[in-house]
Amino acid sequence: MLKDTITTVVFDADDTLWINEPYFQEAEKLFCELMEDYLPQHSTAQELFKTEMQNLALYGYGVKGFMLCMVETANRITNGKANIDLAEKVIQIGKVLLQKPIELLPGVAETLKQLQGNFRLVVATKGDLLDQENKLKQSGLETYFHHIEIMSDKQVTNYQKLIKHLDCKAENLLMLGNSIKSDILPVLELGGFAAHTPYHVTWQHERYEARVEHDRFFELQSIDDILTYLL
Repeated sequence: MLKDTITTVVFDADDTLWINEPYFQEAEKLFCELMEDYLPQHSTAQELFKTEMQNLALYGYGVKGFMLCMVETANRITNGKANIDLAEKVIQIGKVLLQKPIELLPGVAETLKQLQGNFRLVVATKGDLLDQENKLKQSGLETYFHHIEIMSDKQVTNYQKLIKHLDCKAENLLMLGNSIKSDILPVLELGGFAAHTPYHVTWQHERYEARVEHDRFFELQSIDDILTYLL
């Protein structure tokens, strides 16, 4: 049984433990409205996503990289005529995003409470180091976790490093997250277990449409469903 195999349970953070993507979409909408004199909103959104993908290897994931991409996109859309006032408004959108309150998703606190003491609990999340550390502090969840890993990316090699650091075998590890692409597939490839906790909003870059068929994969309706498998 799964509960006899798993020793370490790893959680994604954004849109798994707390709300995140809706705030980014709200910020993107404000940016597109700001640029409406230059381009229709849907076209600005496409240009911003293009900039994000071009810069992902340089900036990684997180709000600060998103802010820089908005500034770069604004400069391109205005043909280099964006003034300081426009840049300041873009930066302000990012600052508001950085100060959004932490809202835990349903079932998170109760799930962690029941798992604590029975398993080693870990957070593995992408994003800005300072921003993610602040989110964890504000969430009130820090004390549940044995280890917190803020990753530059979530590829197989990143998980290999995490598993090595935890001194854990892949077959004794369970990953929970909302992204099939980042949280599920790399862990399955390494021989671990993975449970998908779907969220109603997904960033375009993280979308994965194919169905996952794997004997170590679980599709959950909500995060607390994992308790049925583990306790």
